[in-house]
Amino acid sequence: MAQRLFVKKMDYFAASGRKNKMSFELSNGVLQYLKDCEQELIGLIETLCGIPAPSHHEERRAEFIKNWLTENGAEGVYIDEALNVIYPVGCEGKDDIVVFCAHTDTVFPDMEPMPFVNDGEYLHSPGVGDDTTHVAILLMVARYVAQQHLVADCGVMFVLNSCEEGLGNLKGTKHLMETYAGRIKEFYTMDAQYTHIYNKCVGSHRYEITFETEGGHSFGAFGNRNAIYAMSDLICRLYTKEVPVKGNSRTTYNVGIVEGGTSVNTIAQKAKMLYEYRSDDVDCLAEMQAFFEKTIQEAKEDGKAEITVETIGIRPCGAAVDEKRLAEMGKRAMEVCEKHSGLTCIAKSASTDCNIPLSLGIPAIAFGCCIEVGAHTREEHVKISSLPIGLKIAAEMILEYFA
Repeated sequence: MAQRLFVKKMDYFAASGRKNKMSFELSNGVLQYLKDCEQELIGLIETLCGIPAPSHHEERRAEFIKNWLTENGAEGVYIDEALNVIYPVGCEGKDDIVVFCAHTDTVFPDMEPMPFVNDGEYLHSPGVGDDTTHVAILLMVARYVAQQHLVADCGVMFVLNSCEEGLGNLKGTKHLMETYAGRIKEFYTMDAQYTHIYNKCVGSHRYEITFETEGGHSFGAFGNRNAIYAMSDLICRLYTKEVPVKGNSRTTYNVGIVEGGTSVNTIAQKAKMLYEYRSDDVDCLAEMQAFFEKTIQEAKEDGKAEITVETIGIRPCGAAVDEKRLAEMGKRAMEVCEKHSGLTCIAKSASTDCNIPLSLGIPAIAFGCCIEVGAHTREEHVKISSLPIGLKIAAEMILEYFA
């Protein structure tokens, strides 16, 4: 079915005398629509930034998006059990669906509206670039499709998905791929900047490790086991690992949070740490897992503390995928980004919603539609002059499927 989809598209380009997809151009009508959207886009970004959406708590933002799409002519929009907002276009009965998505959640836990400042050059707000601006841009293109009643040979699905960030663990995309298992043939997510595309996923395993001992008074019970000492001993062991290298792969590990103890004169009875390792290569990720499990077992046998390990996040690496089609998608995205921005676009590895389809063997690419600074910080901001460029990039990537 995937081949049928692209044969039709290639037939179209051949019939029109076009030799490659790069010859696709946005019409004057589309360009005027995008021009007319520029100020509205800024207002929509501000509105969305004012709706808190921590991972697992995107309800209010999802409801706003669903209503916005419906009020602007989109039919069949719904919110699924994972809080994904889904606008399917011509997907009924189709087994060749292309997904375009942007994630609605932010890394920030705030449940109250966060500050938003437009200083004329930048839009400032936590989460404004990652990924609120992309949500707003995707909505603008989806509205054009709805109002123009466009139809593609394949099914096209606009998804404003939940739980991409942190311990959201890609819940939204996992649910989407389960719901439409076997029907989604290509996947694009809009994330980061238009100076990069991401065509290789970074898998990660994350753990909460707890240490417990009898503890006691630092003087009266001196010699009793200390949970902080046991934790520090394990950290030292974990940091002896030389990261595996395979070709151009990259592997990392990190202890991100440590906590424990009661007071300066108390032998720590309990301590806890968060640990993760990442890799963009499945074999390297497996090697890190084997090392971690062996090291944990050795620490348990040493008896410095009772140790419990809880897995708090798994993001898979890629699996066998149609490398030719993945390369075509990546090349096209890079060309479109460079065409409209005038900047060089490079391919990199990252952990995005693409992890899930790539782990299932489905070609997937992440591309950006803005210039952002300070992602994952409260000083995050987006360059206003990058927004018209991002609109054109998104429109060309998406509307080509309706050609």
